[in-house]
Amino acid sequence: MAASLSNLTRFVFRLSSTVCSPLRQVQRLPVRRLGPGRCLCVAAASLQEEQAVRALEARHRYKEKPWEYLESEEYLERYGNGPVWAGYRRNHKGGIPPQKTRRTCIRGDKVCGNPCPVCRDSNLIVHPQNVKLLQQFISPHTGAVYDPTRTGVCMKQQKKLNEAINTAQDQGTLPFQIPHVEFSGDDYSNSHDAVGCTPPPPCLNSGETWYKWYGEMTPDAGEVAKVRKLYKPYLKS
Repeated sequence: MAASLSNLTRFVFRLSSTVCSPLRQVQRLPVRRLGPGRCLCVAAASLQEEQAVRALEARHRYKEKPWEYLESEEYLERYGNGPVWAGYRRNHKGGIPPQKTRRTCIRGDKVCGNPCPVCRDSNLIVHPQNVKLLQQFISPHTGAVYDPTRTGVCMKQQKKLNEAINTAQDQGTLPFQIPHVEFSGDDYSNSHDAVGCTPPPPCLNSGETWYKWYGEMTPDAGEVAKVRKLYKPYLKS
């Protein structure tokens, strides 16, 4: 019994020495004091992280309710009271601008050098309930959707805009204009000579043909012989 207790104490002592030795080495490590420049860098990095977190939170909030972004101070500071596509100019070679906008500005994770007015701002989300954004792409005089060559929007975003505008008009959140048509009061019934009723067919028992000129026609004997030869087994029965 005494031997077993002595062995147990030796094991515990060895274990405690192995655990405590690295802790003592950690405590003996010299403490490095950061200078004023490094402290400023750490503070700037922390501020950037906080701004990134705030931007991410705002982006998630605008994804659920994209119409709130157009009423925020950030939007007013960036665009003011004008449309988002005002003052946009696409980069191109030469003095003549391209006749068509690009297909898309974002391919996978890569964004082109000069994205369109909708793709350059991640907070601008095309949605049928985002009426203020959709109204910026509709002419107030004609009610027609602006051509992408005027707004500079890529083809992908233009397709989304057309679908969102049609959905908003169907749901009643976006007004649209219907052309006024004056009723002339003309007679459009079947009694008019141009669209008169079809005359009743002649009696089938009388032996008369449907059209008079059809009875005066004589079929070609050669064509009749070909038809009879083709349907010879059926004509016997």
